[in-house]
Amino acid sequence: MKTKAAVLFEVGKPLEVVELDLDGPRQSEVLIKVEAAGLCHSELHMLTGAYQVALPIVLGHEATGVVEEVGRGVTKVKPGDRVVCTFVPSCGLCRYCSTGRQNLCVYGDRPDGPLADGTYRFHLHGKNVGSFRQLGAFSERLVTTERSIVRIDDTIPFDKAVLVSCGVPTGFGTATEAGRVRPGDTVVIFGIGGIGINAVQGAVHAGAANVVIVDPVPMKRNAAVHFGATDAFAEAEAAIEHVRSLTNGEMADQALVTVGEVNQEVVQAAQTAVGKSGVVVITGLAKSNFEIHSVSDWLLQRQVEIKGSIYGSMNPQTDIPRLLELYRSGYLRLDGLVTARYTLDQVNEGYQDLQDGKNIRGILVFD
Repeated sequence: MKTKAAVLFEVGKPLEVVELDLDGPRQSEVLIKVEAAGLCHSELHMLTGAYQVALPIVLGHEATGVVEEVGRGVTKVKPGDRVVCTFVPSCGLCRYCSTGRQNLCVYGDRPDGPLADGTYRFHLHGKNVGSFRQLGAFSERLVTTERSIVRIDDTIPFDKAVLVSCGVPTGFGTATEAGRVRPGDTVVIFGIGGIGINAVQGAVHAGAANVVIVDPVPMKRNAAVHFGATDAFAEAEAAIEHVRSLTNGEMADQALVTVGEVNQEVVQAAQTAVGKSGVVVITGLAKSNFEIHSVSDWLLQRQVEIKGSIYGSMNPQTDIPRLLELYRSGYLRLDGLVTARYTLDQVNEGYQDLQDGKNIRGILVFD
């Protein structure tokens, strides 16, 4: 079959929207008609070459849509079901899935490009084209395994469902799961994009008394306050001094690093922001590797924890439905998270707007 998709052919060049050949689903796979896809900052790292992937490749790792066809052995869904795709597959059998850490499933370790069996579903002129995160969401249709989908209720609008594919659980879980925010805590969040705005929601939901955010973009600071942040600052130094005043010098309980590009400066600021038994959570990609400098006595005597988190340390198979239930019951705000909608042909415009600081979350909407 044919599908139109946004393909990265060369680092540093715009995505090209081309018509590809798409194979049908094989064993344990599903064919999905994509209805909406999220424009995440992660793809910018592919476009610039900061994160290396085999080319050419269909980018996009956040999607929702309708199952059109299932391969042999599929039991999770049937044609006509609505699903959310997750870039974190979960087999349910590996040591991580079986111990409640599905965000670390071994199938998520596979290289970007082919599906889990090492073969490709997208092709152009007889040559293989990769699927980013075993999805390739910037396509009218995609084929992936049933490990990478979660069935959702038919009443959830697609433009809301796509948000819980990555951005909402990653941000929300950075606060509630990785950061372990508790009632009365003071939280500092560095960076308000698609992840950071939902870290704000997670911290508020967990009962934080103070949610202090840092972002240089006025629109994003205003949005964070709208979604529950108590204080907003353009610079880390001012935020840290405010936290010092709020806590009588005891500092924050959690510092959540959700910037689009993690660097040594922001991680150092996050360490400065926390007090005794504080937790620093790094949820984001860096352009290049860097060293994290910490004084051993400081870590030991203050019992500070520095950790990374993928997918907000959440479990996609159980937490995606849970987050959607929170939305339906009014405890999670998805309305208002989308700041712009684009067609597939406008994908490069969407990423330019993201780079220019115009969007918190943009999405592609398919006809």
